[in-house]
Amino acid sequence: MPLRRVASAVPVLLAALAAAQTPSPALKFGFGAATPAPGYTQVLATTMYSDDLGYGFEPGANLTNIHRGGGDPLRDDFITSDTPFYFSIKAPEEGNYKVTVTLGDREAESVTTVKAELRRLMLERVRLAPGKFETQSFIVNVRAPHIAGGGEVRLKDREKTSEARAWDNRITLEFSDAHPAVCAVEIEKADAIPTIFIAGDSTSTDQPVEPYNSWGQMLTRFFKPDIAVANHGESGESLRGFIGELRLAKVMSVIKPGDYLFIQMGHNDQKEKGESIGAFTSYETDLKKFIAEARRHDAIPVLVTSMNRLTFDDAGKITNSLGDYPEAVRQTAKEENVTLIDLNAMSKLFYEALGPTDAHLAFAGKDTTHHSDYGSYELAKCIVEGIRQSKLPLVKYLFDTPPFDPAHPDPFAKFDLPPDPLATAQRPYGQ
Repeated sequence: MPLRRVASAVPVLLAALAAAQTPSPALKFGFGAATPAPGYTQVLATTMYSDDLGYGFEPGANLTNIHRGGGDPLRDDFITSDTPFYFSIKAPEEGNYKVTVTLGDREAESVTTVKAELRRLMLERVRLAPGKFETQSFIVNVRAPHIAGGGEVRLKDREKTSEARAWDNRITLEFSDAHPAVCAVEIEKADAIPTIFIAGDSTSTDQPVEPYNSWGQMLTRFFKPDIAVANHGESGESLRGFIGELRLAKVMSVIKPGDYLFIQMGHNDQKEKGESIGAFTSYETDLKKFIAEARRHDAIPVLVTSMNRLTFDDAGKITNSLGDYPEAVRQTAKEENVTLIDLNAMSKLFYEALGPTDAHLAFAGKDTTHHSDYGSYELAKCIVEGIRQSKLPLVKYLFDTPPFDPAHPDPFAKFDLPPDPLATAQRPYGQ
């Protein structure tokens, strides 16, 4: 290439490099009918989402603009509803986003719970006195089925319908509670923060509707806005299925050095039949594949034993319905020098503390495998306690909450998280 052409190309290349290194500006939305604060895009109760617009409310909610006045355009007005409502923003690309919400009402007490995507709990019952406002942030992970370098995750039918929000190109926020008062929302990319990836089954995935829930979608509530949780678990999955459907390949295509891979399988693995299929054979071999892949990408694997099913004996003790699979996880953790969170042991203490009469409160209806909001919240606390006891560096990202003893769980009567409006009688894959 002639020297003159090279010289003329340098400014263009430098400009492109600078643009690539410059973070995208934050998207700012002011909720209500009054003139928004400078730099904020006005969002009315009638602003419905479209891909062309790139933001707006999802249909179905009875939204109201409230204007209080007071001289502060960011806090003078807000949007509320007597039913949960959903606000979506088109995500420029997959990855982690920092979401900041401004909540409060000048004239009345506000109580707001915020979830993201498929019911991931982000903010729990933010209660503010009249005239008090609060700005809080959290991290939302957005993903797409395509895999960089080629290939695509083989999604199940449910992931294209009732679970489509887990794979679409938008950030969806759910606001609910006694009196949600949403003044403003800001969105900005958060590429530099670490991520916890979850490889799991129906007991850890983001369940789309009531009465089902999982520890994976409650875990987000316990972390500061300095780390993301990317829940790649899916109902019906086993280790072999996770590999075969290219879910592990997807995680490995986006995982970064210093990220974490939490691996919790077993409920469906134990149902697989065939020659050389078993807890201490194929299952252990596949666990070691997950561990090796994480380490190959300089990420940190963490093994989680599967929680027990609801199976009491006549003495009021939980029986082991998972065979050798929990022990195979413990053994692999020792052999591979991997951190172990023994959710199997902790869930036994949790269920037995509730007792045969009340343990069903931790489960979804008459289900004996999948959990209610209460059960999954308590199991998420078990995971948090496991992180603390293992002294993982993740501890620094946890909110300062009291230690949790699964033998003394929170009373069900004091659990007060508002349920979602949608429910189903259809059970998740993997019983």
